[in-house]
Amino acid sequence: MRFIADFHIHSKYSRATSPEMEVGSLSRWAEIKGISLLGTGDFTHPTYLSELKEKLEPLGNGLFQLKNKKSPVRFILTVELNNIYHQGGRLRKIHNIIFAPSFEVVDKINKKLANLGKLESDGRPVFTFSAKDLARLILGISQECLIIPAHAWTPWFSIFGANSGFDSIEECFGEYSKYIYSIETGLSSDPQMNWRLSNLDKITLLSNSDAHSPSKLGREANVFDCEMDYKEIAEVIKTKDKGKFLYTVEFFPEEGKYHFDGHRNCGILFSPAETRKNKFICPVCHKRITVGVMHRVEDLADRPDGFVPPNSIPFKNLIPLQEIIAEALGQAPDTKGVEEEYKKMIQNFGNEFRILLDLSIEDLSPKTPPRIVEGIKRVREGKLDIIPGHDGVYGKIKIFEEGEKVEVKKDTEQLGLF
Repeated sequence: MRFIADFHIHSKYSRATSPEMEVGSLSRWAEIKGISLLGTGDFTHPTYLSELKEKLEPLGNGLFQLKNKKSPVRFILTVELNNIYHQGGRLRKIHNIIFAPSFEVVDKINKKLANLGKLESDGRPVFTFSAKDLARLILGISQECLIIPAHAWTPWFSIFGANSGFDSIEECFGEYSKYIYSIETGLSSDPQMNWRLSNLDKITLLSNSDAHSPSKLGREANVFDCEMDYKEIAEVIKTKDKGKFLYTVEFFPEEGKYHFDGHRNCGILFSPAETRKNKFICPVCHKRITVGVMHRVEDLADRPDGFVPPNSIPFKNLIPLQEIIAEALGQAPDTKGVEEEYKKMIQNFGNEFRILLDLSIEDLSPKTPPRIVEGIKRVREGKLDIIPGHDGVYGKIKIFEEGEKVEVKKDTEQLGLF
């Protein structure tokens, strides 16, 4: 069966997250988005784990569903862990996503980790041992667990990050590298950028939202065609099965917060070439520039831009529907007008991914304002103007040119919650 999965999210027990990040609200929003399988996130947090055990029931295949609910959404037990330690004379800061097949395995993981850090302090707890030691600990508990380096290229807290990462999976995980089957590309990189590294050819590239609020679910995701079963999904990831892993859904990487180099407080945005020309120094404050993802990819790449490996899994770049509607209407994404049009489209067409990925322009046109339809068409065709993100500032995407007339469908129908 074809389904969409978003494995990396956070609960309300992580810092800077919405209080709505709990399984009831997440299930509702996953249906709206068109996501069938959702990571729980944060299973190491004691209070959240108690809630998961109270509200979810096992399906006998390593996945879970809401108790006493008819929601089609399934959950997989996941967490992101933060390892900060010294190795090779440098401070390393690495985030890894862990998949677990059962609450029994989670309990064993948490029992071990509770002796090594404060699990209750944050949904993404911090530890001072190495990523290699993490792999040893997790796989010593269950070989069914998966360890996936998170947002692999961001300058901070990632396996390849310019500030505190490594140059290879082997350098980070040592003898446990053979158990690292996948990395998460992150919002600021896409598969095509990762294809430039030949040492990632056997690695499965996952894309997830890293959502801190329900509306951000699915801004990146994975499309599978296999049994919705923990072991089956894990095997597809381990073997990079192109027949069962169809494609990933991606941000335009330029929109990510760390795509290019720069200094946000100084108003400096540099391409990698401009950074090298300025010898990595900000011309305003004369401090070192924050090196972004594209620059770091170029540092490690052994292939030209545009190279496509023969075993690569395809991808599609999308912009969230609310952002398309917002620009089409000339309003901010969180305004009432955008929210009402979004609700109307979900009611008419089922879910967001169906609108963005599956329905033809002819299917959308009869019930959708022409300017929104045109926006969806341009996003699919990649006809956009983008100012790249840098130093923690999201990139800016323009679908329409300045001065293009805003067309709003005249419809005063008020919609209730859906």
